[in-house]
Amino acid sequence: MAKLIISPAPHVHSGDTISSKMIGVFIALVPAYLVGLYFFGLGALIISVTAVLSCIVFEYLIQRFMIRGALTITDGSAALTGLLLSFNLPTNLPVWIVIIGSLVAIGIAKMSFGGLGNNPFNPALVGRVFLLISFPAQMTVWPKPIPFNTSYLDAVTAATPLAILKGQFSEIPSTLDMFLGNMGGSMGEVSTLALLIGFVYLLMKKIITWHIPVSILATVFVFTAILHYANPEAYIATPVFHLLTGGLMLGAIFMATDYVTSPMNPRGMLIYGVGIGIITVIIRVFGAYPEGVSFAILIMNAFTPLINKYVKPKRFGEAKRG
Repeated sequence: MAKLIISPAPHVHSGDTISSKMIGVFIALVPAYLVGLYFFGLGALIISVTAVLSCIVFEYLIQRFMIRGALTITDGSAALTGLLLSFNLPTNLPVWIVIIGSLVAIGIAKMSFGGLGNNPFNPALVGRVFLLISFPAQMTVWPKPIPFNTSYLDAVTAATPLAILKGQFSEIPSTLDMFLGNMGGSMGEVSTLALLIGFVYLLMKKIITWHIPVSILATVFVFTAILHYANPEAYIATPVFHLLTGGLMLGAIFMATDYVTSPMNPRGMLIYGVGIGIITVIIRVFGAYPEGVSFAILIMNAFTPLINKYVKPKRFGEAKRG
């Protein structure tokens, strides 16, 4: 007589693994990385390699000598954290500052909460915001985009479009330049075209869904459109300008969609995305700091458990009320 074996879910395995998901995100980041290498050259290479290697090393050391648990550096999550951190940094940042950011991202934001799957905040953004608060001078000086630039620490600097907007509007790059990435900024955020290519790939591979990125971008577009067309003299920047500048595209597509720190169901994702969009615009338009995407995502990361608790999908077989 055959035995009836009862086991907990899941009963059907999809074949997906942590490593396969990480590889998929890496592939989606390739276009933006290549654009970063093209416009920022040697600095982009140094910053990215330093961030990736230091994140891997710190995770290994913490697991090997402090936690003394199973090593997970081969799943790709530490390397991805390092790459995303580098995407949020100026490419003329000293190596020692990048290493500090990696330590904060891995040691504080990730491993202190128990490692992958337990961190309440996006590790790469925690590292970036820590550096922004600790080293504001170095974190707000941006290299000028020069194709195949071979300089690093002594690179020619230029303001980002959002920073220019706070001061002198006449220096704003053209819409085409902003779309392609020919402007100052972090190495991974400048090219909207490259990031959208990655977005399409993530959707095709079903690594993410459209809910969070689209709700963020739509909210920013609508909110800034209302402000701009209601009072164009006070709010000069158009909705398209806000979509193409800063870390909005990078944050919406690759940072806010982190599985661990974002809501689990579509309705929750939409609420989460709208919240990020509103906070981003408030900081950009009414705050002294020209960019607000990182802060907005981290703030909504904190609300994710609350969203998951109160915005739940209907249980299978549950009857409609009323």
